[in-house]
Amino acid sequence: MDHPNKKNSASEEISMPKVIVGMSGGVDSSVTALLLKQQGYTVEGLFMKNWDEDDGSQYCSAEQDMLDAKSVADLLKIPFHTANFAHEYWDNVFEDFLNEYKNGRTPNPDILCNREIKFKIFLNYAQILGADYIATGHYAQKIEQEGRTYLLKGVDSTKDQSYFLHAVDEKAFSKTLFPIGKMLKTEVRKIAEEHGLTTATKKDSTGICFIGERRFKDFLQKYLPAQPGKIESSSGDVIGHHNGLMYHTIGQRQGLGIGGLKGSDDSPWYVIKKDLLRNVLIVAQGTNNPLLFSNRLRVSDIHWINGVSKEIEGKLAKGLSCKAKNRYRQTDQKCSVIKKRQGYQITFSDPQRAVTPGQFIVLYQENLCLGGGVIEETWNV
Repeated sequence: MDHPNKKNSASEEISMPKVIVGMSGGVDSSVTALLLKQQGYTVEGLFMKNWDEDDGSQYCSAEQDMLDAKSVADLLKIPFHTANFAHEYWDNVFEDFLNEYKNGRTPNPDILCNREIKFKIFLNYAQILGADYIATGHYAQKIEQEGRTYLLKGVDSTKDQSYFLHAVDEKAFSKTLFPIGKMLKTEVRKIAEEHGLTTATKKDSTGICFIGERRFKDFLQKYLPAQPGKIESSSGDVIGHHNGLMYHTIGQRQGLGIGGLKGSDDSPWYVIKKDLLRNVLIVAQGTNNPLLFSNRLRVSDIHWINGVSKEIEGKLAKGLSCKAKNRYRQTDQKCSVIKKRQGYQITFSDPQRAVTPGQFIVLYQENLCLGGGVIEETWNV
C-alpha cells in the first residue's frame, strides 16, 4: 500500500505519516515495524500489557515479551512505549469470557480482544500519541475503494487471521496497516533472520489473548466454581461423571474418563451436547456419529463490517449465498444466510462436524470478509 505524504507546501520537507505498531514481542509484529520503517513511515512501537493476574507464575511471559519487543525497537532505532490496559481487558473481554463459560458455552476471547482492545483502546491511545495509523502483525489485508475500507484474507492461507478480525469496525480498519498480510510466514521469518531480529526464531504464541499459555483447567478453576455432574450416553444411560461442563466442548474426545463399558464396542466417545438444566454431559460413540453433525445454525446478530447494502439486504430475504467458517483454520464451507425475526439462520450445503454454541461463524465472499456472529444453537434438517 502506498503511504500518503503530508506536506503544507512544495518548499517544505515531506512529513511521513506516523504509525504506532502494536509490538507483542513476536516475529510478526517485529517484521511489521521493520517493513514500515523501510517504507519511510515515522514508526513507533507500543507494547500492551493487559493481564495483571498471577504475575510471576510459570505461565506469565509478559515481561519477556516486553523485553523482546523493546530489543527489536532498539535495533530499529524507533521510540518504544508501554501501556497497561488490564482494567479495560477485564471489563470488556474477560468478564464476557467467564460468563460464556458459566453458561456452558465455548467462547473465543481473541475476537473480543481484537474488537475491544487492539482496534479500539489501542487505536484511541495511539491517536492520543499523535499516530495517523496503527499497525499490527495480523495476516490479513485491506483494500480501499470509493471511500470504503474492506477486509480481505491474508495471502498465507495457513495463517490467515481475518476470522479473528471480523468483529472490528470498518472505521478502525481505515486507520490500520497490515504490512505482512501479503506475505507467507516463511518470508516473515526469513526477513527477521536477515535483519538480525531477536524474535526471528521465537515460537508463535498459542495461548489466550494476552493471558498466555497455561493449563486451561487450572486457570478456569481460579475464577469459576466447578460443578460436577453425570455423563450420559445419547440413549440416556449414566456412564461416567464430569468435573464441570465448562471443561468440555462439543466434539471433544480426550479427557472424558470413559473406559471400556460393558456391552459397548471400542469406538471412542465424543461430546455431542451439554444439558445445562440438568448439568449433564451427553456423549456418543464414533468419529462420524450423525449426532456430531449439524447443517443449520442460528446467530442472534451479525456484525457486517461494511454494513448491509441494498443488494445484500435483498438477498438475505430469500437466502444470501456465501461461504463460512465456524472455527479457525476450517476450509470455507458453502452456505446460505437468511434474515429471520430472531437473528439469522445459516444453512450449510454439507453437514458440519462439532459446530459449537458460543463460537463465531464468519462469512466470506471469495477473499472478502463480510462479518460474522456468535453461534446460538445448531440442529439438523
